[in-house]
Amino acid sequence: MLDRRLVLAGAIGATLGMPSVALAQSAEPAVAPSWPPAEVFPLWPGKAPGSPATLPVPAPSFDGYLGKELWLRGVAVPTVGVFRPERPDGRAVLSIPGGGYGFVSVSNEGIDVARVLNARGITVFVLAYRLPGEGWAKREDVPLQDAQRAMRLIRANATRFGIDPARLGTIGFSAGGHLAGMLAVGHADPVYAPVDHADRLSARPDFAGLVYAVTSFQTAGFNPADPVNDLIGPKPSAAMLDRYDPAHRLDSSAPPLFLAHAMDDGVVPIAQSLLMLDRARVERVPVEAHLFQHGGHGFGALHLAAGSPGLEWPELFSRWSAALPRL
Repeated sequence: MLDRRLVLAGAIGATLGMPSVALAQSAEPAVAPSWPPAEVFPLWPGKAPGSPATLPVPAPSFDGYLGKELWLRGVAVPTVGVFRPERPDGRAVLSIPGGGYGFVSVSNEGIDVARVLNARGITVFVLAYRLPGEGWAKREDVPLQDAQRAMRLIRANATRFGIDPARLGTIGFSAGGHLAGMLAVGHADPVYAPVDHADRLSARPDFAGLVYAVTSFQTAGFNPADPVNDLIGPKPSAAMLDRYDPAHRLDSSAPPLFLAHAMDDGVVPIAQSLLMLDRARVERVPVEAHLFQHGGHGFGALHLAAGSPGLEWPELFSRWSAALPRL
């Protein structure tokens, strides 16, 4: 199942200060990060597609690693937080936190990711997306609606953000990795009606990082007879499983892929990344994979022991993305 820690908690709301977290990679920041950040923009003018009569109620909480990760639930107004590097090099990524589609792990797999990638010149956009089980119509389309819209708005405002619109990728973690994979294969899926000029632009990422990502609900450790997850709900049809199966849908039109996974991951089996790796090779999609002996699940950018090889994934991702040709 996609729920990484069984307790589904968190939400977007008023700005909240995060308590300090002991980091394996570097000293704690002098000022704790908060959500939303200083620079943030909403995805939709007015209400989001499929809004229920009563919107979800934001209920942020601290949970996860040492009880100090900020988790979002009740995302009534999906937003994108903007994190700019001191020395931008034109690259940008939409960072998609995980949380089993039941919460959004915005600090561990968003703010912390921005911190380490900003240091490498990459502008980071953190997606606080709506959760499908909170009353929205067409629940299975809701996260992809937000992800597509975010990519289009970022491209439409590339000059304002100081980025190269042809070097805009995505990176996702766990269920967020599934959503990043869906952007790679389903960026043109008609999941919402266009609302403005930005929706004329492509939502295709120029590259996609999938970190301990779910890539298939049908194979490699998931049982389709179960209520698969909070995305598509109980008893999904075969057609629904196929549609939301990035590995199944992957073809030669997909962008280059970067995969990272720990072999001792007890939540999302490493077979999920191995399946995507095999499919990419068959379809001749450029792919780079890093498989770490230890690390478990949900390590994000910083939650690994000092000296762990897995701590190197941000640098590996940065070098890989910097070397990609600009198309």
